Amino acid sequence: MSILIYTESTEGKFKKVAFELASYAKKVAETLGTTVTAISFNTNDVSDLAKYGVDKVLKINNDKLTSFNAKGYADAIKQAAQKENAKLILLSSTTDSHYLSPLVAVSLEAGLVTNVVGLPISTTPFQVKRTAFSNKAFNTTEINTDIKILGLAKNSFGIIETPSSLSEEDFSPNLNDADFNIKIESTEKASGKVSIADADIVVSGGRGLKGPENWGLIEDLATVLGAATACSKPVSDLGWRPHGEHVGQTGKPVAANLYIAIGISGAIQHIAGINASKVKVVINTDPEAPFFKVADYGIVGDAFEVVPQLIEKLKAFKAQ
Repeated sequence: MSILIYTESTEGKFKKVAFELASYAKKVAETLGTTVTAISFNTNDVSDLAKYGVDKVLKINNDKLTSFNAKGYADAIKQAAQKENAKLILLSSTTDSHYLSPLVAVSLEAGLVTNVVGLPISTTPFQVKRTAFSNKAFNTTEINTDIKILGLAKNSFGIIETPSSLSEEDFSPNLNDADFNIKIESTEKASGKVSIADADIVVSGGRGLKGPENWGLIEDLATVLGAATACSKPVSDLGWRPHGEHVGQTGKPVAANLYIAIGISGAIQHIAGINASKVKVVINTDPEAPFFKVADYGIVGDAFEVVPQLIEKLKAFKAQ
């Protein structure tokens, strides 16, 4: 029996969440006295997984699975779990994994808990802590099924190096043509930028920037910090920024280590979508803006005055 993890990748390279999941799985495996097996899809080099405690990788190389397909991926993970007799399957809580996990759970008649934020509280019975009510609360959930599936919340555990001896095995699951009825016509990707999904720091702008011509302020601060850029829903609705940068409950969820909101008042949907971020900084001219109630640090001031000064101070600090 082994713990099975799904390692997300893009363009043949593992995402940061894959290494966090591997780190988490290793700690759980030590508690259960078992090993960690990963399943990868069209990944060029899997050797990096050895740094984080993975003992074995099932490598799938299949042109049908070049682009993410929830049914196809779920079927492959199911077959990998059966092959390895895995009783515990771990995925992240990314958008892709949220699509995948219920499909895998149904096919294996497994109990599923998403948004897990820590190591199991107990293994007999099996209990985990998870977030609830848009990250406003926590609950303890018990899984009683023979096979258990956990979705680990992003940035909740961290990346821990625990070197292991890694073995690689080619794996060719039997895929059903019915899984591929949905055809992907095109994919739009941001280039030359830090992705919101993998970013430790996110700099986000709202209508307080007054227009798209002022977006350089956000990009300059993000460049200094090595951060991803994001925006509020009104900004994307106005066409100032692409919808791919819209974060919040109705956009992309954010669980960064540092989230900086500039000129964003803090509608409840936006706050719910970024509430999992560890440190939240707000810059706004309105001291009554709702965002200040949930912020760890707040600056009441004009972004066009505050942000350039912040950029200069950060550049000076980094130069030291």
